Amino acid sequence: MRRIAYCSPVNPVESGISDYSEELLPFLGRYFDLTVVVDDGVQPDNHQLGAHLPVERIGRLARLHRRQPFDAIIYHMGNSPAHSGFWESLQTTPGVVVLHDYVLHHLMLWHAVNRRKDIRLYRDEMRRRYGDAGAEVAQRMERGQLSDQVFDLPLSEGVIERATGLIAHSRYVLDKARSVRPDLRAAVVPMGVPSVAAPDRRQARLDLGLPPDAPIWASFGHINPYKRIEQSLRAFARFRADYPAARYVLVGSVSPNYDLAALLRRLRLDDSVTVTGYVDSLAFGRYVAAADLCFNGRYPSAGETSASLLRLLGAGRAVLVSDIATFSELPPAVVAHVPVDIDEEATILAYARRLWDDVDLRAALERNARAYVAAEHTLAGAAAGYARFLAELHGWAPPEAARPPLWQVEDLPAAEPPSVAALAMRAIGERAAELGLQPADLDHCDRPISRLAGVL
Repeated sequence: MRRIAYCSPVNPVESGISDYSEELLPFLGRYFDLTVVVDDGVQPDNHQLGAHLPVERIGRLARLHRRQPFDAIIYHMGNSPAHSGFWESLQTTPGVVVLHDYVLHHLMLWHAVNRRKDIRLYRDEMRRRYGDAGAEVAQRMERGQLSDQVFDLPLSEGVIERATGLIAHSRYVLDKARSVRPDLRAAVVPMGVPSVAAPDRRQARLDLGLPPDAPIWASFGHINPYKRIEQSLRAFARFRADYPAARYVLVGSVSPNYDLAALLRRLRLDDSVTVTGYVDSLAFGRYVAAADLCFNGRYPSAGETSASLLRLLGAGRAVLVSDIATFSELPPAVVAHVPVDIDEEATILAYARRLWDDVDLRAALERNARAYVAAEHTLAGAAAGYARFLAELHGWAPPEAARPPLWQVEDLPAAEPPSVAALAMRAIGERAAELGLQPADLDHCDRPISRLAGVL
């Protein structure tokens, strides 16, 4: 079998890509002999890795490759310090890049300051890539004046230029990468996530002490201004005027630069919003199971594909997403898209009221979400996509899975994509009189109605 060096963060490194890799590796190991390459000083805490795969440090990769060349090297690149050592290695020992975020600005700033101990590397690269505008943003960032402009100055060009091939999880990132390097051999491989059993909503609420029958909203992941939390909370405050028992659960750590507590006080939501902080995987799953309506907002976007969003969909939750970048690629029968515009808050509210009042519509969205992940985002399918791309890139014979997964990770079998009923619009219209819409909603209902027409 072909020998592959797989360079990625793993637990206990705090990165979503750590979980991603530990779930993908047993399936990718069906096709290749893998060597897991971690950052220097990292000791994996997943005993399955050491039991089934050799583990090396990134500082030894070049020497190992000279001594006995790998057939391919894979580097996972995301916008966090967890990837600094892999970026350092990529510059001298090229390989295939899995680009999780198109924007790598924060990684490159951290790398210059903390790994190379030379801020001039960041400053010079910003000027070289983006001219005077880049130099000005660099100066503000050095002073700690964080700027949204960094999302337009991605600093991923160097990574793309050094890649021997590129895997993206969205057409959005693939097109962005090819605008930097049109000759780049690249492919979209959908992200895989483990299957979960259909959750028991009532039991989860009992376990968490949440009301059994009230509407429960939820958002998951690190809480910061880019997640559109304020817009969602404002919509929730208006929703709660009609449903006083409603609760909103924010599951995840809170950015120290975001005064969430002050926002909750200002909106008078202290008694109806629960902020959990970081929770373990068991609690995370319970909150997913308890939720009726999930909101996954983003603006601006780093071009990321959200694993937590796919987990919500795989659990069969009704999810609202910002209509931006990679999130726009999700089918309208699977999620409710919320444009990031002046009507954002009103659109969230209109969706929430419609989905809560129309039980059949919400159930259809939940079924479609689960079926979509079963069809498009299995771990087995993701591993096969990796194998096909590597074979095409290097001219190998078509790949075959020569053995079962290296260890047990639940995965859904392939399924048919969700169907879309032609009578959806009429069904929504017939229920409109029963929904109790407020006059303020009427100006914003056309877009939600037309979007939700693809759900049933």
